[in-house]
Amino acid sequence: MATQVPALPVIVTLAQRELVRFFRQRNRVIGALLQPIMFWGLFSAGLRGNNLGFEFFFPGTITMILLFTAIFATVSIIEDRREGFLQSVLVAPAPRWAMVLGKILGGSVIALLQAVVFLGLGCATLGMPGSVAEVALSVALMGVIALALTGLGFLLAWRMESSQGFHAIMSVFLFPMWLLSGSLFPDHPQSWITWLSRFNPLTYGVAGLRHYLHFNEKLEYALPGLSVCWLVTAVFAVAMVVLSWRIAGTRTTGDLL
Repeated sequence: MATQVPALPVIVTLAQRELVRFFRQRNRVIGALLQPIMFWGLFSAGLRGNNLGFEFFFPGTITMILLFTAIFATVSIIEDRREGFLQSVLVAPAPRWAMVLGKILGGSVIALLQAVVFLGLGCATLGMPGSVAEVALSVALMGVIALALTGLGFLLAWRMESSQGFHAIMSVFLFPMWLLSGSLFPDHPQSWITWLSRFNPLTYGVAGLRHYLHFNEKLEYALPGLSVCWLVTAVFAVAMVVLSWRIAGTRTTGDLL
């Protein structure tokens, strides 16, 4: 009987592999650097005359970067299955949860790096969005959001046999998830969108970032409490990691099967 491999080296190795793969692919690195700059230029120019101001859309844009970067990072699961790497990892004498956590952590770090670049652009051009402590806490919250979204991507990618099917699910499921997170519309008690967004866990991540990244402006719209935002986001992250671990023990016979 094979000796069980410790979990920590497995987690570190798989997370490091995701980062090494990312930095070796120049097109991904260039895209990771250009995407925040492109979003910054387009949003700041296009929303300059908006009554809400670009500051309102800033946290939602960070969440969008986290969402799409985290989800795209998990496409590597489908690629690893095709190349046979995933099968070799699954039969290795290591805890399966360590494999899941390593893949999720690697994707989360990639997503967080892009979001921090965008945050740095905001600080450089708009000034410090709150105190230093608030900015640090916002980065911590961004890390938890990235963990949750990468776990969600893992959950979807594991049931996929083709990257085309993965992108199709992303278009019909994940983009509406972002739209209903309060990124584009302020809370309004009488709006059905506000009511529906309360059932979206991503709403609380956006609201938490809005608490921290307020650019010294007074919040003139209702937001869930900061403790509620942290609690829901943390539960979301833990739930996605646990579900990813559970689903990694199942076999796939086709997309979403």
